[in-house]
Amino acid sequence: MIKLNAKPVNFKMGEYISNGYEFYKANFGSLLGAFLLAMIMSIIPFCGLLAIGNFYKYCRDLRAGRNVSAGDIFNFDDFTPYFLIQLVLLGGMMVIYIPMLFMIPMMADRDPSAGPPALFIIYMIFVYIAILIVCLKGFYMPALISLGRIIDIKEAWKISSVMTKGNLLSIFLYSLAVGVLSQLGIIACFIGLIFTMPFLYAAHYFAYEDALKQVTYDEIQEIGIKNEL
Repeated sequence: MIKLNAKPVNFKMGEYISNGYEFYKANFGSLLGAFLLAMIMSIIPFCGLLAIGNFYKYCRDLRAGRNVSAGDIFNFDDFTPYFLIQLVLLGGMMVIYIPMLFMIPMMADRDPSAGPPALFIIYMIFVYIAILIVCLKGFYMPALISLGRIIDIKEAWKISSVMTKGNLLSIFLYSLAVGVLSQLGIIACFIGLIFTMPFLYAAHYFAYEDALKQVTYDEIQEIGIKNEL
């Protein structure tokens, strides 16, 4: 496990996007094949996040010049932490929908032409903002689990929250930018998405690699992680 000194990361949005693009362009066939395998693995219940985490490992090994194979994607070493994250998310969604059950009778007796009640609108805005903040603060969790070998999700959340401090807006804008760029394949009648979506995760990898280098505090360990990444 990498020894980390949790601290806010110097987020370099333009650098991550540029490096992700160059890396994807230089390794197009390998990354595309790995991404397709990750999508196949995502079909397995509760393995979606695990598949993406394994894709980041694949990027690390490919970037380091190691031998990579399809077996790197179909690896279940990190299944438990990602499974627990999905259980937490599922529980959170159930909690979110409980108040909506009490609003249904209110909406049933309301004139449809009047639109949804103000209370419902306010609640949904609050929910969307809360989900966005949680996603942004947990941005580095995949890196901490898959690349940093931190399998305790509470610890991963705690460290990620510190790393994202002061960077929530930058991470949001970055995620929005790479999200739009990765969706350019829609122009080719959605088939092109297969070719543009891997860029999103390649760019994320560089954001994760740089962040882990910034928070590694043990000099000997830092040399190891730089060579590994």
